Amino acid sequence: MTPSEIEVQSFTIIDHEAGPHAFSPDEWQIVRRMIHTSADFDYMKTVRFHPNAISKGIQAIKEGKTIITDTTMAKSGINAAGLAVHGCRIICLIQDAGVCRSAQVAGNTRAAAAVDAVLADMAGGIYVVGNAPTALLRLIALIKEGLARPALVIGLPVGFVNAAESKADLMAMDYPSIANIGRKGGSTVAASVMNALVKLATAPSS
Repeated sequence: MTPSEIEVQSFTIIDHEAGPHAFSPDEWQIVRRMIHTSADFDYMKTVRFHPNAISKGIQAIKEGKTIITDTTMAKSGINAAGLAVHGCRIICLIQDAGVCRSAQVAGNTRAAAAVDAVLADMAGGIYVVGNAPTALLRLIALIKEGLARPALVIGLPVGFVNAAESKADLMAMDYPSIANIGRKGGSTVAASVMNALVKLATAPSS
């Protein structure tokens, strides 16, 4: 089987095993890709979409805004070629020397320091968090202060310390976001959400 045939068959299996659901067509395109990436149907129960999340994400992509990730793994998993069609760039400063110094001086994580470092690039863009709750918590604080205004936050950090809590804080805000309840998540799942948005933005009917 070719890679495309494998993908088509995988989505057919997912659609069959998922059965009836209440997701909109666009929401389902995202959730089924999360399931495809993780083989975890729990996302059908835990994923949460802000009412404006998908439209804001598609708009940001079509306008060529910057996509920011908390990890190089998330960045490498995103369809850069698909984003380039729209003039988008993807950046991740987790390994930036200045970010490393700032984190050391502040006694903070590099992921949190990287949020401050990309404020100038963030306006109207998409911030993708798949690993670091500290990045999401810092981003939430800056949004509440009016200092950060991304069009969409994809908040899917994974782990046992502040992962679920940071996502709960994000979902408690009236702000465009795609997140999930609980500890599950990860860079690959976060990247899959971004890739689903790229497909939606590129589709002729979108």
